[in-house]
Amino acid sequence: MGMIHPQYSDQYRKMFKRFNRFMLLMWRLGWGRWINFWPEVLGQIMVLSHTGRVSGRRYHTPVNYAEIDGAIYCTAGFGSESDWAKNIASNPQVEVWLPDGWWNAVVEKADEDEHRLQLLRSVLSASGFAARAAGIDPVEMDDSDLEEAVQDYVLFRVRRTEARTGPGGPGDLAWIWPLASLGLLLMLFVRPRRRH
Repeated sequence: MGMIHPQYSDQYRKMFKRFNRFMLLMWRLGWGRWINFWPEVLGQIMVLSHTGRVSGRRYHTPVNYAEIDGAIYCTAGFGSESDWAKNIASNPQVEVWLPDGWWNAVVEKADEDEHRLQLLRSVLSASGFAARAAGIDPVEMDDSDLEEAVQDYVLFRVRRTEARTGPGGPGDLAWIWPLASLGLLLMLFVRPRRRH
């Protein structure tokens, strides 16, 4: 688990699951581009839409990423035991929600890449607070310390294949904003009158 002490591993998983639910909601509300406004703190966040290896259901997982030479890289910080990593290993055909659009994509493991450590350093640097919460400082750590910290991490390369449109993608709940605005306007103009 990198530098996460085993006794804290479950706590971090629970914390990140709650944070991921919030991030997914922001993407569904149409705020995907805006939640990436402060990558140094919040990180660069995309959503991977993948198929459950057992259930066949569609899952959406927010993950940190870095774009390098046209390819997208992300990592499973909890190793190959992460459910989404197992799902992707079983079926590498995914959809990816990025600030610049919605894409069909193919995911492949990149652990054999000769530049694995540098690629992981880039992904972790683009993860904002998440790497530091796991006890990793990708900017300050030297190569040997970083290599030890990320030995169980799985590196993935995501290759976009075609642009997507239609229902079921990022912003599918954006209709809530006009409805909420209308509700607020009604509350302002249709107030009960005070009796004197």
